[in-house]
Amino acid sequence: MGLVVFNEVMGNSVLVVGGGGREHAISLGLKESMNVSELHIAPGNAGTALIGNNHQINISNVDEVVELVKELDVDLVIVGPEGPLVNGLSEKLNHIDVLCFGPFSSGANLEGSKEFAKDVMMMLNIPTAASIRIESIEQAEELIDGFGPIWVIKRDVLAGGKGVTVTEDKEDALAAISEGISLDGFVLIEEFLEGEEASMLVVMDESSYVCLPASQDHKRVGEGDTGPNTGGMGAYAPAPIVTESVKNKVIQRIIEPMHNWLSTQEDLYRGCLYVGLMINEYGDPYVVEFNVRFGDPETQVTIPLISSDLYDLFAFTAEGKLSELNVEFHQKHALTVVLASEGYPSKPKTNRIITGLNSENKDVIIHHAGTKLNSEGEITSSGGRVLAITGISNSLSEAARLSYSSLENIGLEGSHFRKDIGHRSL
Repeated sequence: MGLVVFNEVMGNSVLVVGGGGREHAISLGLKESMNVSELHIAPGNAGTALIGNNHQINISNVDEVVELVKELDVDLVIVGPEGPLVNGLSEKLNHIDVLCFGPFSSGANLEGSKEFAKDVMMMLNIPTAASIRIESIEQAEELIDGFGPIWVIKRDVLAGGKGVTVTEDKEDALAAISEGISLDGFVLIEEFLEGEEASMLVVMDESSYVCLPASQDHKRVGEGDTGPNTGGMGAYAPAPIVTESVKNKVIQRIIEPMHNWLSTQEDLYRGCLYVGLMINEYGDPYVVEFNVRFGDPETQVTIPLISSDLYDLFAFTAEGKLSELNVEFHQKHALTVVLASEGYPSKPKTNRIITGLNSENKDVIIHHAGTKLNSEGEITSSGGRVLAITGISNSLSEAARLSYSSLENIGLEGSHFRKDIGHRSL
């Protein structure tokens, strides 16, 4: 495939790092920008290959990413997953004067270490669950009853969304603690928070911040939020649980203190702060976790709601000039449903042909995640979460209808999806 070029006169060369549904959503948004001439994705997927130039490199090796940036003469890098950020990609790009959307490794430690994030929240009096560090099973047995009977056990590592155990079974909790200690030397036991979850993606630099429409995702694999945790089986935005009153509390109690603190650090924070929230029955928000990048599948329902130029949002932030930009949004609803491989989340079956991907409806976006092209040029499954089918409309119910009706046309042997995405609001 030859180099895909959009607009040679005005545009910039952009590299999106990552290969999932989040990166496809970001790439689709950038494709609409008059400021982008060349769009590169590493490693990308079958969906990004249709709109840009995929590069099969190992993004865990940040030096390999830097070499690609030099080779392509890239103007702006947007980092999708957390791993390269924790590994220092942003500062390496800064050293060669290339703009990067994503924090330095010091800021990325908010996701890389749950203990560090807790310490920061405690220091800033940000509402969050109480937690304690456990270094031995004897210590766990002594303290565990004070945190139950629903136990939350967290490993202090990047675990791809699988480092948290939530259980009502004390023996399961102790087993998770024992495993975490054997792997990492310690775990955190955390107070269980009651309420309804939501997510807020906040784009920020030292000059300002912009809250994207709040979303709600569905982590469990089964209907009614049952079964094992996944990377996310669907999401919708805006999330009605985040009322104007709740949003104001989130800003005053969480985002403002974090922005003020991050803006005073030696390594400036330029990127997205993902705020995972638990909202209790009184409308009070607590932080469940911080991530240092866009969420997946939350990105698939928030990026399409941004009406202003997406390149400008990323570039102004990477330059520390977000305060100079007016970011606008569509007054619409978006809902996405994840189509997963047979066997997901435990042992997904891959390399199966996918059919029915040509949607004619402009209000439906088929976001590719775990897809690739085989030697015959057919699109096949390459991961657990294969596609995210996103409907966009003036109402949440119509967005859901659009998404589910499009799903009926897609063929993937053994695949499954949840039929109740958005149920708390619908």
